[in-house]
Order: sequence, then C-alpha cells, then structure tokens
Amino acid sequence: MNIERDLKRILWIQALRAFAYGFGVVVLGAALVRDGFSAEKVTFILTAILVGMGLASILVGFIGERVGRRRLYFILLVLMGIVGAIFAISGNVWVLAAVSLTGTMSTDANESGPITSLEQAMIGQAPGEARIRVFGRYNAVAYLAGALGALAAGGPKFLHDHWGGAPSSQRWLLLIPLAAALSATLALRLSPEVESDGAPGVKKSLVRSRSTVRKLSLLFATDAFAGGFVVSTFIVYWFGVRFGASGSQMSVVFFAGGLLQAGSSIVAARVGERFGLLNTMVFSHFPSNLLLMAIPLMPSLTPALVFLIARFALSQMDVPARQAYIAAMVDPEERTAAAAFTNTSRYVARPFGQILAGVLMSNVATGAPFVAAGTIKCAYDVVLYRVFRRVPLPD
Repeated sequence: MNIERDLKRILWIQALRAFAYGFGVVVLGAALVRDGFSAEKVTFILTAILVGMGLASILVGFIGERVGRRRLYFILLVLMGIVGAIFAISGNVWVLAAVSLTGTMSTDANESGPITSLEQAMIGQAPGEARIRVFGRYNAVAYLAGALGALAAGGPKFLHDHWGGAPSSQRWLLLIPLAAALSATLALRLSPEVESDGAPGVKKSLVRSRSTVRKLSLLFATDAFAGGFVVSTFIVYWFGVRFGASGSQMSVVFFAGGLLQAGSSIVAARVGERFGLLNTMVFSHFPSNLLLMAIPLMPSLTPALVFLIARFALSQMDVPARQAYIAAMVDPEERTAAAAFTNTSRYVARPFGQILAGVLMSNVATGAPFVAAGTIKCAYDVVLYRVFRRVPLPD
C-alpha cells in the first residue's frame, strides 16, 4: 500500500529533522555564547523562534488542506534548509529573528511547529487500528534521533580542541540545510494518500469538531503551562544548586531519559491498543506527575535522580496516545487544523510557566516549581478524564 511507504518516509524525515534540531540546539547555544551575544539578544532570538512556530502552525491550520499537505510540507522543509543556512552564516540578531518567524527553526529536537502538525495530520491517514503504533514509532524516532544529535553536537568542540583549522561552531549549523534537503527529497515521493481526500483543495478546516478541538486545546495548554515550570534548563540548574550535580552528570541523565522516552513511546502504543487512548494518556501521565512532585523531597542526589529517571520513563507515554486520539476524534479533512491548533496552544502557554517558575523560586523555595507543575498536571489529568471518558471516538 502507498500509505505504508508514505509512513516510512515520514519517519525517515522525522529522524533527519530531529537529529538536525538536536544537534543545532546545542551548537547554536554554544555559538551564541562564543560570539558574545547578550542575554537580551539570545532571549529575543529564542522568543522569535517560539513565536514563529506558533504563528506558522496557526497558518498551517487555516491553509493546510487548501494548499495540500504534501505541497506545504515540501515548502516548509525547503524553508527549514534556507533558515538553517542563514543561521550558519549570519550574526545579525535582526536577521536571525526575522527568519525565525518562518516557524522552521526549533528550540527542541521533538518540535511541535508547523512541520510536526502536517506530519501528524498525514500519519492520521493510517488505518485506525495501526495509528497508535505509528505515532509511537514517530515519537520514539524523534527522541532517539534528537538524543543522538545532541551527543554529536560535542564533535565541533572536540575538533576545535584538537585542530586549530576546524570550522567555527556556527558553520556546523550547515548540517540543518543538508538534513532539510534530504527530507525535502523524500517529501517529493509522498503519494496522494496522505491528503485528506487524495488531493488538495479541501476548503473545510474545523466544522464538526470545532468545540472538541477548543476543549482539547485549552486542556493541552494547561498541561504545557505546567510543563513550563520544569523545563530542562531549570532541572539542570536545580540539581546543581540542591545536590551539586555537574553538567556532565546531567547530560548523561538526559541522554538516558531520551532513550527511556523513545522506548516508552513504543510501549505506549501497545498499552493504547489494549486499554484505550484516553486511559493511556491519563493513567501513564498521572503517576509521572506524582514522581515529579516527590523529587524536591528527596534527601540526596541518588534517590532524586532515580525519581527523575522514573518520571522520564512515564512522562511522554501520553504523547503518541494524544496524537492518535486527536486524529481519531476529528474528521480526516480536519486533522491538519486540529493538530496545528492543539500544538499551538501548547507553545503559547508554555513560556508563562517559565516566568512563574522564577517567581516561585525567588519567593517560595527552589523546589517549588516541581510541586506546582505536578499539582497542575494532576488536575489536568483529572479534568481530561472526566470531560472525555464518555465521549465516543468517531474513528
């Protein structure tokens, strides 16, 4: 079947993008530090990246079905290559911020911008009984490739330490246009079966499922807001302050966490098939939040790391189930808009959690963000289950 070949190509594209983004995030950070960018300029660029991802996702939600998923997918991958090349050669903060507004640069290997929204809509064309397995592999590939990309990002520094003529850190970002070119080539080989009706031109965005997507977007925004309290940078900082953990120790922990998240994505597919998508979302997410709340209560580094790693193993099991749930809940021609709007809601809400985390650390306790995040996330799980447990899946 063409759709099976299409799904494999999308997984390969996801692997290339995740590796490039995982590599690029680390290299970009190092390049900005080396080039003497101020904290304000760095914040400006990162904010532009997040804003661009949100705006581009909204645009994809409105025009994705009209333009055609394959055509827009190819265009965005080409833009990713162009933007990556500009990041590799330009040091002008205004230029970098401007091209970031395309939404094709990322602050995370497993990004949820416009490209991911289109991929999720196309994966939604998989047969209903196989969809959760495909989403499980899709996320596993992202976590694994992103972790490998982050590890590979240590290569440029190693070369600089041993070879004076090695290219500057920023030039290594040319890996992004290379990955984008390979991805765009694969995208050209996708069949019409990834479209909602086999061809572009559908005028419908969200009609029947508008109310459902609105509720889901609000709930997912709440979850993302809570996640903003405990971003990776904060976790590394807190473990350093509380237990004296070094950066190298935490890098190993986060690499192990990425491997566990990749494995848990596969497990989530099996669990979702057996117990249902909503049950998988809630009953894997809730205990992970209890583990999160317990971390600041640990008396020493080892048990705290055990709880953190255990949380890594469970915290992302809801992701493939959530993506499959959205695809099943809406009509085929609504999938692009549904994925785009629910992803955008998460990106809009997340930064506010980061802001409030700083307030809690300064005025309550350094470990307070863990408790706040876990509490809000548990409330999200309860509300999600109560609202949707009796709502049948149309697909």
